[in-house]
Order: sequence, then C-alpha cells, then structure tokens
Amino acid sequence: MLSATSAPVIEATLPVVGKHLDQISGTFYETMLDENPELLDLFSRSAQATGEQRSALAGAVAAFAAHLVGAGPKSVVFDHIVERIAQRHCALGIRPEQYTMVGRYLMGAVGATLGDAVTPAVAAAWDEVYWLFAARLIGREARLYAEAGVDGADPWRDYLVAKKIAEAHDTMSFILTPVDGLPAPAFLPGQYVTVAADLPDGSRQLRQYSLSQAATGGTLRITVRRVRGSDGAPDGVVSTFLHDQVDAGDRLRLSHPYGDLTLRDSAAPLVLVSAGVGITPMAAILDHVARTQPTRQVTIVHADRSADRHPLRLEMTGHGSRLTSCTTFVWYEQASDVPDAYHGFVDTDVIPLHPGSEVYLCGPVPFMQSVRAGLHRRGISDGQIRYEVFGSEQWRATPKRATAQLATTA
Repeated sequence: MLSATSAPVIEATLPVVGKHLDQISGTFYETMLDENPELLDLFSRSAQATGEQRSALAGAVAAFAAHLVGAGPKSVVFDHIVERIAQRHCALGIRPEQYTMVGRYLMGAVGATLGDAVTPAVAAAWDEVYWLFAARLIGREARLYAEAGVDGADPWRDYLVAKKIAEAHDTMSFILTPVDGLPAPAFLPGQYVTVAADLPDGSRQLRQYSLSQAATGGTLRITVRRVRGSDGAPDGVVSTFLHDQVDAGDRLRLSHPYGDLTLRDSAAPLVLVSAGVGITPMAAILDHVARTQPTRQVTIVHADRSADRHPLRLEMTGHGSRLTSCTTFVWYEQASDVPDAYHGFVDTDVIPLHPGSEVYLCGPVPFMQSVRAGLHRRGISDGQIRYEVFGSEQWRATPKRATAQLATTA
C-alpha cells in the first residue's frame, strides 16, 4: 500500500511522468550503462541499438504507480505483469542488490528530466513507489530461485550441444544435454531458457529461447531463427553466433527454465496461434498435449513469410496426428504449393472457435495485436488468451490510466 502522504503526490505527478517517459528512460539507460558498462551483458545489443528496450523498466514503474492510486491495471492484471517480469529476471540471474543501483539511476533520471518539479516530497513519493515495486519482485524472484533449486548468485549450468539440426530457412534446433551427467531439469510446456553466449570478442550476451519440445528428462531443445537486420538495424548478435559458430560438441551455458506461458490444467478446446519462430512454445505445448491429453480438441494456426521459412512444420503435423481431434490452418505471405495453405495474413474469422476455447499466442507484436483484436470480435475474452513476448515489454502510464502494451519481440 502506498502511504497516505505519497498517494496524492503520485496521483498529481503521474501525468507528467507519463508524458516524459521516453526521456526518463533514455537518460536512465544512458547514464547507468555509461557508468557501469559491465551491465551491457544483461541487455540486448540489438535492442539497445534500435532503442526498443529503453522504456520497459520506467514504464513498468509508472504503471505500478498508476495501479497503486487506482488509475492503472487491476490487481489481477498487475500480478500477472509482476510474475512475467520476475520470471524473466530469474532467467537473467538478476540479484536483489542490483535493485539498489537501478533505483538510484532511475530516480536520478526522473530528477534530471523534470528538474525543479521534483521537490523533496515528489522524490520521496516516487522512491516509495519504486521500492514497493522492487520488494514485490525481489520476493517473488527469491521464491522462484528456491523452487528451482537454483543459486541466484550462480544460476548457470553447462550443456553440451549433442545435435544441431536445420529446421527451415535461417532456423536451427540445438539438442542440449547437461555436462554434469545429471538429468535435464523438468519444465512446463511453454517455458524458455536463457542462453549465456560467450562471444568471440570476449563479451557475454543473454537471450531467451523457448524450449521447443516437451520435457523428456534427458535433453533440452531450443530452436533459433537467425535475426537478420533491416532498415539500418544490426543482425542479431546471439542468433548469428549460434548459427555460425556453435556446432555439435560445443558447450553452452543455460539458465533453469522459466516463463509463465504455461499450459493450464484444463480440458477446454485448445487453440495454438503462432507466427515465425513463435511456433517454438506451441511445439512444446502440442507435444505435451499429444502425450498426456490425446483426446483434447486442438486447433493449430501458424503464419510465416513462406513455406520454406516455416519451422517444425512436419513435427507439428506428427504431433497433431496423435490427437483424436486436431485441425491445422496455415497462412503464408508468399504463395506456396502447400496443400490447403492460405495466402496472405491470418484471418481470425476462418478459425473455428468454441466459446470456451483457451488460446495461446506467440509471434511478432503487430501479429499478436491483430489476432487478439480478431479473437475479441469473435467473443474470446482476455482471460482466455495467453501470450508470450520476447525482448522488451513496455507499460506506459497515461494521465487517466496505465495500460500494459506489447512492445516488441526478438
């Protein structure tokens, strides 16, 4: 709960903070990373180069402030936001002591941006908001580390690349086995791991990749699409490294599996919607359902640029054949000779939907926004739709409310 003295201050200053969120975020990141270059290992070079990652933290704090004064997301919605951030932080090995430094630079950016408007009372109120938010995250992250049996100070485990498999144009799968000889960790279908890539220039970069097959106990599999830069954006540093320089017999360092896009305990009709490499969590979910709920009704929807870029297509077909009821719909932007494939973009009116359907969604943000809007028109509520976003996520405060916005996908 926000203190009685801070609540009116936050309510009064929230609009101006929301208006200057981009500037606050830019100052925060530039100052913190300039003075602490070792933190660059935690942030995507590509996302930093394009600026797409900058508003994530400041936006989340602003949305939390709006939530505290009753102008933002409802408790159940914000609990979901906190859970998603905590899961991502554990996958990155974030530690409690890092919140102190982040808070100092974030509050410094607010002061530098808003100047004399940041009186001692305003600074104290926003500092209280930050630490209420940080305390929630620190507590949840501690529980996640404990549940996983992971030492948060050293969360990485070495894996051997047992196989490297070409899945589609610019897409490779990596079959990974623990170097220590112990079983691979159990995980829930839909979760991801972080790869800590030690690059040839001596730097380390962290990226999350969904586990693309159900838990088998012996191995993990990630399926990685090479990110090619366009319109001045650089190529993906880690995806290029994995494609060009990592082969069978090499080692990679991985986090424990995390993530909240996990299959609910339900028998409701299931709709799996993906685009591009967003198919990877859907492949794990479908594999798991085929093993454990073969009579469950499943609809698969996938969109890609072309048939040759469609990863795991034959595997998804194989999983679907193990189900009593499974229907597949595919859209390609480029014309193809794949039987029954649609040309163009996903038309949600074509997808058969039961009123009680549960929908899982993963892909580029514009795609997910379009599909989600179409599902809403068809009567599917937000509570029936679960999604995953990789890369930065932004929560922006506005004068009247704060809304959770999907920002970008890696």
